[in-house]
Amino acid sequence: MKPVIYQLLPRLFSNKCETCVPNGDIEQNGVGKMNDITPRVLKSIKELGVTHVWYTGVIEHAHATDYSAFGIIPDNPHVVKGKAGSPYAISDYYDIDPDIAVDVPNRIAEFEALVERTHAAGMNVIIDFVPNHLARRYHSDAKPVGIEDFGVNDDQNMFFSVNNDFYYIPRQLFAPDIDLGNGDDAYVEFPAKATGNDCFTAFPSRYDWYETVKLNYGIDYGDGSRHFQPIPPVWFKMLNILRYWAAKGIDGFRCDMAFMVPTEFWEWAIPNVKEKYPDIIFIAEIYNVGQYREFISRAHFDYLYDKVNLYDTLRGIQCSHVSAAQITNCWQAVDGIGGNMLNFLENHDEQRFASDQYAGRADVVTPSLVASATISTGPMMIYMGQELGERAADAEGYSGHDGRTTIFDYWSIPTLRRWLNDGKPSLAKLTKQEKDLRKLYSAVLNMCNSEEAIARGMFFDVMYVNYDNPHLNPHRQYAYLRGTGKETIIIALNFSANEASVEINIPDLAFGMLNIPKGDVTAVELLTGEKSDMTLSPEIPFATKIAPYSAVMWKVAHIAKAKKSSHSK
Repeated sequence: MKPVIYQLLPRLFSNKCETCVPNGDIEQNGVGKMNDITPRVLKSIKELGVTHVWYTGVIEHAHATDYSAFGIIPDNPHVVKGKAGSPYAISDYYDIDPDIAVDVPNRIAEFEALVERTHAAGMNVIIDFVPNHLARRYHSDAKPVGIEDFGVNDDQNMFFSVNNDFYYIPRQLFAPDIDLGNGDDAYVEFPAKATGNDCFTAFPSRYDWYETVKLNYGIDYGDGSRHFQPIPPVWFKMLNILRYWAAKGIDGFRCDMAFMVPTEFWEWAIPNVKEKYPDIIFIAEIYNVGQYREFISRAHFDYLYDKVNLYDTLRGIQCSHVSAAQITNCWQAVDGIGGNMLNFLENHDEQRFASDQYAGRADVVTPSLVASATISTGPMMIYMGQELGERAADAEGYSGHDGRTTIFDYWSIPTLRRWLNDGKPSLAKLTKQEKDLRKLYSAVLNMCNSEEAIARGMFFDVMYVNYDNPHLNPHRQYAYLRGTGKETIIIALNFSANEASVEINIPDLAFGMLNIPKGDVTAVELLTGEKSDMTLSPEIPFATKIAPYSAVMWKVAHIAKAKKSSHSK
């Protein structure tokens, strides 16, 4: 199976509020609930071709809403980003966030029921694992017996100790350049702890991750020394957390900022988890191509974000006049590990494709979508509302008009709200463009597993015989093959605003490697269903038209008795 992942934040996904106000609290703007993600909703997500749902922000994190009536220690709002807070400022690794529960005391059972519903709908469950940092106020009221909270036995007089969970700036008061309040309302931290984005001072800026505290995995950032024997306490604490959620029946972890944690930890922890849960998958958020192979072979990750490689290149082609020929560099950079690359066009960190800050419109997504979904056997991921062309045009509060859907504010997403239709998913309230876009996503994402050549086939880049081709502009068009030996799909992308009539040279080497038949064949264009008689030959270019900002995917079945053309040898 080629994983097709749908990322959603329950807090935002099913929020029905139509009158959200910037910086509104939970009473004003409302919040989505896990129970809103019903079998009917999951069925509609599954119909897109989705195999895994990544539930983002389900672990309890810092927020401004007061749940002290339920025994949850309140967070100081001065060190919470926005009213809803960051899903990556974890305040209890063993608990579910109360915001997304209908019955707060029953929140873990509601999550377990969501896992069961998702499995019953035929999809797997991924959740976040946030190993690098936690909230400035951390306390677990849900931890199993025998589990110790972070930092309780730390020596706060030392910047680094192998036995400490945190890094400290001794004798200094935490003093970021934000308002920490006054009097009883003030947030006071003494001595200051290091901030999550490797900020080892008491004075993080408003642009740092000031709401988080860096965890200590045994690296002394003062002198660079590494202390992994005996195993640091944080390692065992994190392994317990992974095993706890694995026992809940989840199917995978998306590991936040995995590259900020020592490779040695992953090398130890992942096999320890997989010893009992061999089918669970680990996805690394990583932004250094130079570390890719180490994270697969040594750290045992199943999949890695390919943000700085394919994503950045596709965005550059769309927005910055980068040549489409650069896609060749992308697959070459991950040659041999392409099946481990997780591709995407959107997630909670990135700007929406249709936003003013990216493409500005949703209907030009086809070439980027097809490239991301079909260039390898690795996973494809989309973000809630992407399939509807969500533009993230709101300034929600802590998040401004930045082309991203906020993760810090209580808010509602207009396209999703109309599609969800008060819990009864429907196309009725969508515009024609939104309906067409969802149909396109459904077609492409379903092909990821219905077409064997895409799910398991070989990749063959034909651009090296087309750079001097006068009938294909390599800066705006790109062509490649996917094949199994029994069938071949000829994929051509057009990143131009003009229709392209291209003639694609296919080298004899491709015919041999993919067992492509030479001669006259009947091909089916997978995006439109069009059938056409065509000639496949190393001597005669493959001719096709591609609409503006579009793609073609011509599938040819290898039929032994295919009629040979007069041009064949």
